[in-house]
Amino acid sequence: MSKVAEIISALKKKRMWINLLLGFSAGIPLMLVLSTVKIWSRRAGVDLSTVGLLGLTSVPYSLNFLFGPILDRYVISRLGRRRGWLLLAQFGIICSLIFISTCDPKLSMTYLSIGTLFLASFSALQDVAIDAYKREILPDEEIGMGSSLYVYGYRFAMLVASGGGLWLVDPDTLNLTFNQVFMILSGVMLIGVATTFIANEPKLDEETPKNLTQAVIEPIKEFISRRGLGPAFYILFFIFFYKFGDALAGTMLGTYYVDMGYSNKIIAEVTKVIGTFTTMIGLGVGSILIIRFGILKCLFTFGFLQGLSTLLFAFLSTAPLKGTWLGLALVVGFEDFSSGLGTTALISYMATMTNKKYTATQYALFASLAALGRTLFGGGAGFLIESMDYFSFFVLGSLLAIPGIILV
Repeated sequence: MSKVAEIISALKKKRMWINLLLGFSAGIPLMLVLSTVKIWSRRAGVDLSTVGLLGLTSVPYSLNFLFGPILDRYVISRLGRRRGWLLLAQFGIICSLIFISTCDPKLSMTYLSIGTLFLASFSALQDVAIDAYKREILPDEEIGMGSSLYVYGYRFAMLVASGGGLWLVDPDTLNLTFNQVFMILSGVMLIGVATTFIANEPKLDEETPKNLTQAVIEPIKEFISRRGLGPAFYILFFIFFYKFGDALAGTMLGTYYVDMGYSNKIIAEVTKVIGTFTTMIGLGVGSILIIRFGILKCLFTFGFLQGLSTLLFAFLSTAPLKGTWLGLALVVGFEDFSSGLGTTALISYMATMTNKKYTATQYALFASLAALGRTLFGGGAGFLIESMDYFSFFVLGSLLAIPGIILV
């Protein structure tokens, strides 16, 4: 069967479209935590250092490996081992969004921070459940395509949550409040709930862990014994560094757009609409190139492009590009295209490193490492920018791509 026929055959399967919809469910809360709450706070007059510290609310994304053993060990619903946890996480996200919709950054950053932390926690739990689900439901030959469809849904949800939200609050459009937008998005999350009910629970041939000790220790021992101690550490370091610079720079893009003078409407139209479109192109191109050239060659090339795209934001902050619509569109388009390439390759690579018996624990460990650099250093990004400037900050982010490229 030709590669084109394989792709067409894969797209006819229900599990592929479940992956797409679960990606949508995962993408709704992420950009609200990483971007929208920060833009809301900055528009309300909160200082840059405090906005930067809001990045610490994303810590659960780097600690989600703690959820893995629990999800591998316990079944909490008749829906099954994976779908039961999915449903719990999705209801938690909805409740967190409703709580945030009652907050005001001008009156109490504490309540907004607590709400955002809960949102990130339930979002991280959902991510672990989804990552385990899609690895178990997809055969090895469909991982690349399934990962691309998942990220397509993910990116479209980011467009709806962040771009759509910013567009709705702009005075030149519907002039809604951020509070109203968060309430609307709590209703949008029902798409994820519906998907959980219609999805099929994965069948697992191997025996599940009998206790938490097995669920925690055995996945790590299995990974090291399968790869070898030295290669295992190289793999873990690589996962940590691969998107480190790109992700660190991304933590302050929301405030960067505000401080460069762009309106909510332009931010929504350019960074979300154009950015989502170019990301989807990157995802599609990435999955095809992975099939053609293999994961490792693509990881190397895509990593270089990610570093270059971060560097372009430094030049966007200087004359004559500063504040221009065209300059923003070109830089954002290239950045999101290269990010789509890199994300597809990294997700596919991490999936191939897991054993299906311990999917939640092993994949969550990898995903946590991938987000750890952003979480550890993202909270101080505002202080970094205040001590230097945006130009130097993005140059630094570009240089931080080098270790990941070397480790490929």
